[in-house]
This record gives sequence, structure tokens and C-alpha cells, in this order.
Amino acid sequence: MAIFVARHGETELNAARVIQMPTTPLSARGRRQAGLLAARLSSLGVVRILTSDLARAVETAEAIAERTGAPIVIDPLLRERDFGDIRGTPYNELGRDPFAPDYHPPNGESWSMFHERVAAAWQLVARVAADTPGHLAVVTHGLVCRALVDRHLALPVGESAPSLWGNTALTEIDAAPPYAIRTLACVAHLDDDPPPSGAVA
Repeated sequence: MAIFVARHGETELNAARVIQMPTTPLSARGRRQAGLLAARLSSLGVVRILTSDLARAVETAEAIAERTGAPIVIDPLLRERDFGDIRGTPYNELGRDPFAPDYHPPNGESWSMFHERVAAAWQLVARVAADTPGHLAVVTHGLVCRALVDRHLALPVGESAPSLWGNTALTEIDAAPPYAIRTLACVAHLDDDPPPSGAVA
């Protein structure tokens, strides 16, 4: 069995390099990307979908469900890092790097808080995968994808995690320890689409 972890499709705030809001929906381009991801997953035997509860992830998961017929389970553990009071702010107006190791956004999550939550999210994913009689698709966010690869998954020898996670980038993982990565952050389904946004969250 396999676990397919995907980042959500693009949003207008991604494209504009703005820290995302929880309710930000997919853009027209993001919906197209979600459709291309869904088409890719439709032939791979996905029977359950686990998703973040943020709007952009749910909308991506719904596109996958439409093509696969798989039911959706929504869980807030899979949310992007909470950037608190700086959500809705353009990157170039922040005055500092919001991804710096020592940066704790006002009323948001520190890195340690975020990584603790992602660890709980991965435990959830592993439990759901173990109870799923087929492949599991997980829809989440760029920083979550990176944290999973850095802390919970086994990279192929000689490979390293990408610095940016493209919208709808797909990672295929063995559904049993040590959770080896088979395919890392692949966007081959977007061959006819321009390169994904550089915005992370």
C-alpha cells in the first residue's frame, strides 16, 4: 500500500506572495492544477482521502474525491503553520523572514509548536493508512510536506528535500515503517501548466 501526500493547488495569495488566510480558496489556475492531480491519482487505487481543513486543501481534496469516488476525512492537524497576526500580509511588507528559525509570529505557532503538531498529524496519517484497504491520499500544505520529509520519512539515498514545494506536488510513500519515499514532490502531472508558485504556505 502507498500514501500519496500532496500540497494543495495554487491560490491568488500564493501567486501574489501573501501569507495565506485559512479561508483562501483555490484560484482558477489552482482548480486546474487540482484537476490534473486528481486525474493522476484516479488510476492509482486511492480509496480514502485525508485533508487539512483549510479551504484550499479541502477544495483540492474534493477534486480528487470527484475523480476517485474516495471519501474525505478532514482533520485540522494537517493545517499549514499558523502565522497568526501576519496572515494576509505580503512577504515584502513583513520586514523580516517569517521562516527564520527563531521567528514566532504574533498569536501564531513557533517552529517547535508547529513540529509538535506535524508529529501528531503524521501519527494520524499512519493510523488511517493502516486502517485503509487501499491507497491513502493526504492533502496538506508546503511547510507540512517539508516537515514530514525532514522528520518522519525516509529519503532515497542521495536525495534531499526541495527548498520549495510546488502546488499539487505529489510524494509517494510506503505505507509501513520506515515510510520510505518512492517519489518526491513530483509535478509531472503539470507538464502543460506553467511552473508552480514559489510561495510556500
